[in-house]
Amino acid sequence: MLANPILNHHLLEHLNTGILLLDADLRVVFMNPAAEALLEVSGHRGQGTEFPLLAFESLEASESLKDSLISGHSYTKREANIELHNQQHITIDYSVSPVSHPESRLPCLLIELQGRDRLVRISREEQLIAKQETTRNLVRNLAHEIKNPLGGIRGAAQLLARVLPEEDMSEYTNIIIEEADRLRDLVDRMLGPRTIPKQEQVNIHEVLERVCQLIDVESEGVVEIRRDYDPSIPELEADKGQMIQSMLNVCRNAMQAMLSNPSPKGRPSLTIKTRSIRQFTIGHNRHRLVARIDITDNGPGIPEDIRENLFYPMVTGRPDGTGLGLSISQSIINQCNGIIEFDSTADSTTFSIYLPLEPL
Repeated sequence: MLANPILNHHLLEHLNTGILLLDADLRVVFMNPAAEALLEVSGHRGQGTEFPLLAFESLEASESLKDSLISGHSYTKREANIELHNQQHITIDYSVSPVSHPESRLPCLLIELQGRDRLVRISREEQLIAKQETTRNLVRNLAHEIKNPLGGIRGAAQLLARVLPEEDMSEYTNIIIEEADRLRDLVDRMLGPRTIPKQEQVNIHEVLERVCQLIDVESEGVVEIRRDYDPSIPELEADKGQMIQSMLNVCRNAMQAMLSNPSPKGRPSLTIKTRSIRQFTIGHNRHRLVARIDITDNGPGIPEDIRENLFYPMVTGRPDGTGLGLSISQSIINQCNGIIEFDSTADSTTFSIYLPLEPL
């Protein structure tokens, strides 16, 4: 029964592993739907095309395919960086096995493809979420240890001010009280929002428009704001005020980076793009529908030495920055079961915010 060609074809069509069959000239003879999805090409267009034109790794990799045909030796490559025909880059594992064509009996290559990008991203997100939770616990414990003695110092300074013989000496106790209050406020900001989120149905584009208004006012119209919205995105359940604060922190960071380091390519520009994604995994949870908000600036990029710890409190690339904005934004988005990621180059940075549109 397994030798039935109809059954064999049916099984190949339903595999999650990408399967390609190449002839002696490395032209595609067959590709299953999983390979079509991974290489972002239809089987009709891909058939008869040289494999390196669809998915190019290097000249050496192409030579290895030809050598495998001649020698008859199989091999496997892990985490190969592939450039697709549409200039997109993906990371895959692939195995190459010399076989004979089932009909012509001519030598062919059977290639099995496994995408790695999704697994790498899920692993990275799980690590990021775990690190955020550890950081929040650390900050909460640290805040408790700091605020208790601060309260004692402030109270002692107030009592001392009452018994000082000269009124002008209270200037020193006032300094103690003011600095204690400043430290308390700093600790409170590190903890992020302290109120219980007021859950309501929120239109993400109303939130973004409010943020755009604030950025336009703060930058005095210097920053050009471009919008690329998907109006089909449904409302999500969140605290509208906290959501505005989260988006504003990201956009304000971008604005300040662009204004402090003007781009030689022209006017500072902020692009906000929204899209909906189906069957998307955040951490270890798979969601049927997710909103993706991309906030892209043409600023100088994020310094390499702080990228790994960017969402930690007190981490900042600006001399006058507090390093709390992104940490607070990540905490707010995490409370909605979402996550913030970023990608940065020398002249552009994109923060991608993923928010589930349906409860777990």
